[in-house]
Amino acid sequence: MPTLPARLARRLLSLDDFERAAQRHLPRPLFGYIAGAAEDNQAFHANRQAFAHYALLPRVLVDIAQRSTARELFGVRYAQPFGIAPMGISALTAYRGDLVLARAAGQAQVPMIMSGSSLIRLEDVAKANPQAWFQAYLPGDEANILALVERVKRAGFGTLVITVDVPLAANRENNLRSGFSLPLRPTPRLAWDGLSHPRWLLGTFLRTLLRHGMPHFENNYAYRGAPVLSPKALRDYSDRGHLHWAHLALIRRHWPGRLVVKGILHPADAQRAQAEGADGVIVSNHGGRQLDGALAPLHALPAVIAACPGLPVMLDSGVRRGTDVIKALALGAAFVFVGRPFGFAAAVGGEAGVAHALGLLGSEVSRDLALLGLCTLDELGPALLAPAGAPLQMPAQAG
Repeated sequence: MPTLPARLARRLLSLDDFERAAQRHLPRPLFGYIAGAAEDNQAFHANRQAFAHYALLPRVLVDIAQRSTARELFGVRYAQPFGIAPMGISALTAYRGDLVLARAAGQAQVPMIMSGSSLIRLEDVAKANPQAWFQAYLPGDEANILALVERVKRAGFGTLVITVDVPLAANRENNLRSGFSLPLRPTPRLAWDGLSHPRWLLGTFLRTLLRHGMPHFENNYAYRGAPVLSPKALRDYSDRGHLHWAHLALIRRHWPGRLVVKGILHPADAQRAQAEGADGVIVSNHGGRQLDGALAPLHALPAVIAACPGLPVMLDSGVRRGTDVIKALALGAAFVFVGRPFGFAAAVGGEAGVAHALGLLGSEVSRDLALLGLCTLDELGPALLAPAGAPLQMPAQAG
């Protein structure tokens, strides 16, 4: 496993530090693509604010020397209770970005979800990390849907994630303001953004062109999609308005592995996903990148869990600290996924950067568990949470 240079490691002490470093490293449009959200960023900010609504209630004088952060999900024991969420076009922001994320996750023994909006063939990622999950943006007709599912199955993926909160492209004004678009349009400003960031230009973009040619959307279909400079890229990237529950039922009939539905906020949708055969759901508002003003997933989580007994309910959107992971698990989340910070880490430090970021978050979870007076994640529960800023209310003593 490659290691991060000491000069970088000394400055990168939290997940937020990677964002600041990536802003210096990446051209403005690409940084804006990762960092940006929809419209007024209400959902984006609400995701972070939701975690501040809860305070933690620690216990003391507990022997925590033998504590463990391991977590089991779908019969697999992971070293941490968090994984890497899917992130599109990672290979534009980090050289061979999807492979970097997959290898780092494999070494750290955490799950990684590969994005369907990726620029590296899913077969290559499956070889790099056979335990990786694949997240699909489904094509526009049943024949192409089934062909894509068959391709994912042949590649050896055991878990298929269907994202359901992107029926069309969101109003991402921040992307337009930063100069990002699909397809990428060569302009003097775009050229300057590249030239003024030589480490990215030489180490990622030109290196990719020389060794692998122009990046294409490789995994929206069973066949190779459009190049990122093609006008067809926007169609391939956003044509999902046709999807309905019958498509999920179709996939369930043909997919033999684990099936996860991502992008659930409403308890009734979670129940429907469970009824159609989903093995788990991810409560998510797409990191605030779709419907602005959507409910924060942390606030949706308890109702979704209550509506679907026995169904693993996971969460993403807004997680930046070990205490965020702890709070989500205490509210009943089976697992937590984190996106943007690991994308920034890959851009700044490649595989070593992602490994460093995973290590930082894992250390925080372990430390927070100890400071709570707990030895295992299974001991987490709502009793360890209190409303932030309010006096502690203890339950009345039994008569």
